[in-house]
Amino acid sequence: MQVHEAMQEPDEHVRFAVYLDELRRVAEADEMDLVGLVLTDTDQSMAQSAVLRHLDRRAADLCLEPSYPAWAEAMRHVVLSRPFLTRRLREWSLFRAIALEQPWHQGDLLASSDWLQLKAAAASSTKAMEILAAGGRTKRIRNTARTTVRQRSEH
Repeated sequence: MQVHEAMQEPDEHVRFAVYLDELRRVAEADEMDLVGLVLTDTDQSMAQSAVLRHLDRRAADLCLEPSYPAWAEAMRHVVLSRPFLTRRLREWSLFRAIALEQPWHQGDLLASSDWLQLKAAAASSTKAMEILAAGGRTKRIRNTARTTVRQRSEH
């Protein structure tokens, strides 16, 4: 089943599965058009969930690659009117800056979602982990950061 056929399907679970499959297989040249098409689905929660999974998968694959900035800018234009997706993309860009030791602001990390804080606490720069160990939003984030810093100092 193709995306156009799936959009006529009344069951959102079927559409979700088709969207994920199509997004997994889409050629890079067609990726943004497909993301935009998925976001036209009448069930916005489901459509944005499918795009979020795709965004997370692609960002994880590209995060440390030179092609990430161009991809992120193209994706930003497609998801611009979706605050949650825009925020997730912005947080991936912050995670990238931290991982590549590019300039970033402590306040941006401390204002970020639990998702990013936990991700950064588990696998990022020592500076980010120390900031999160002291000021992470939740006890889990602070403990994860402390544990990761301690493990790194032992090795």
